[in-house]
Amino acid sequence: MLLKRIFSTLLDSGRDLFPIIVVISFFQLFVLQQPFPDLANLLVGVFFVLIGMSFFIRGLEMSLFPLGESMAYDFARKGSLFWMLTFAFLLGFGTTVAEPALIAVAAEAAIVAADGGMILDTDVARDSYAYGLRMTVAVSVGFAILIGVIRILKGWPIHYLIAGGYVGVVIMTFIAPKEIIGIAYDSGGVTTSTITVPLVTALGIGLASSIAGRNPMIDGFGLIAFASLTPIIFVMIYGMII
Repeated sequence: MLLKRIFSTLLDSGRDLFPIIVVISFFQLFVLQQPFPDLANLLVGVFFVLIGMSFFIRGLEMSLFPLGESMAYDFARKGSLFWMLTFAFLLGFGTTVAEPALIAVAAEAAIVAADGGMILDTDVARDSYAYGLRMTVAVSVGFAILIGVIRILKGWPIHYLIAGGYVGVVIMTFIAPKEIIGIAYDSGGVTTSTITVPLVTALGIGLASSIAGRNPMIDGFGLIAFASLTPIIFVMIYGMII
């Protein structure tokens, strides 16, 4: 049964990967009219991508999604608002700190900031800038997940919160230093990656499913939107401070 599921996941991943391969092949062969460099290694790489995607998706189905949902059920049964909100904040913070995309963006931003004269061009200054950026984004995502959980508990409409948040983003864009704006917007994107999304999504669905009067389809989703929105505001504030 396990082998059958893995094979099915491989087929699904291959189907998802196929359009990308077709697009790249078309432009390489018919538009650029160039052969693929090192075709053998490229094929091996595609195979590894296929295997990696398949095991990653299967791993999510077997572990992270069930774990997040079961913890949400347990917290709802426990009935402790304090511990539920604490868990929501720490989950958002912890998964974001470990996000490889954020680590890469923060390190690159520090290098560019040093080259542009915004900070001293030393290892200490670059490390401090990158660390501060990572912590700012992590705190903002923790705050976002906390607000999202309160929204599920209270049944607040998501569109009001999202609209208000983007009004704040627009206002901050006019106030913040122009050097930080692009980094802030990119920081909102990198937070919703491989580690954060599965656990946060499972938390929202599990929590909405365990509370009477909540619809998992309506109330369970939306936490990721908060996790993408708040880092933009927080990083622009961080840019104003430093």
